[in-house]
Amino acid sequence: MRAIQVTTHGGPEVLSLTTVDDPTPALGEVLVRTGAAGVNFIDTYLRRGMYPSVPPYIPGSEIAGTVVAAGPDVTGLGLGERVATVNAVGGYAELVAVPAERTVRLPDDVPDDIAGSSMLRGLTAHYLLDGSAHPREGDTVLVHAGAGGVGLILTQLAKLRGLRVITTVSSDEKESLSREAGADHVLRYGDDLAAEVRDLTAGEGVTVVYDGVGADTFEQSLASTAVRGTVVLYGAASGPVPPFDLQRLNGLGSLSVTRPTLAHFIADPDELAWRAGELFGTIAEGNVRVRVGQRYALSGAAEAHRDLEARMTTGSTVLIP
Repeated sequence: MRAIQVTTHGGPEVLSLTTVDDPTPALGEVLVRTGAAGVNFIDTYLRRGMYPSVPPYIPGSEIAGTVVAAGPDVTGLGLGERVATVNAVGGYAELVAVPAERTVRLPDDVPDDIAGSSMLRGLTAHYLLDGSAHPREGDTVLVHAGAGGVGLILTQLAKLRGLRVITTVSSDEKESLSREAGADHVLRYGDDLAAEVRDLTAGEGVTVVYDGVGADTFEQSLASTAVRGTVVLYGAASGPVPPFDLQRLNGLGSLSVTRPTLAHFIADPDELAWRAGELFGTIAEGNVRVRVGQRYALSGAAEAHRDLEARMTTGSTVLIP
């Protein structure tokens, strides 16, 4: 089969198209023919060595596709069924062996490119609203990178729950996308961001800030948060946040800061099934629209990483093997 390999840590140029042996599903695994593979920031962190990874390896954890074989002790999944997962090992490939219990069935009206680029982002948005923080109907939240893959889904889910949503974006095009997703107010990044947020909240600040940008936005996130509010730092698109004195949270209003990761909110198969069921249910019903902004051939993985890191992408990005 064809696959993308990382042979050494480095820039997008280390992603190379190669041919490797087809995987064989082991005990409890299914073999999935990849219809679409999501391209995510965590893939770039691993490629650069920011997160632990040992080259050579095939990147990618999020795929959607069709079950073409099953290993021993697999029950409840038949050949030809369409599934998705965020627990693939080697997703940038034509075939992937995945533990059956880490897959979820796809509704017929959710295509592979939507599922293969929305499960990680969508499940992240789901646990951000119901897990890492618990904003209540009528609360105001701030969503950084409002036109990104997580931001667009998070905004729509937040509006479904009766929240008021302020987002940040970097361009007019991204502002339009964020407004289409339902954002009540769309702001630009900058030193006066916190002041603008407080102007929109009668000086109080927001209940929750969802910050997947990191170093470039974290200080503004703290300054935008209401007394006893929460900053959810769930990513580092601009780089990791430098160490800071926790005592500052006292003076800023008894704030809470959390650094969650999706894995801890879907570790239990039943919780995974619940979150995925709610996510794909809202997509199938048309209540959440997933925008696949970029589609690349498998051979275009390096270009996809370059565009993602340059913040040239909107919505979700997929590779189509």
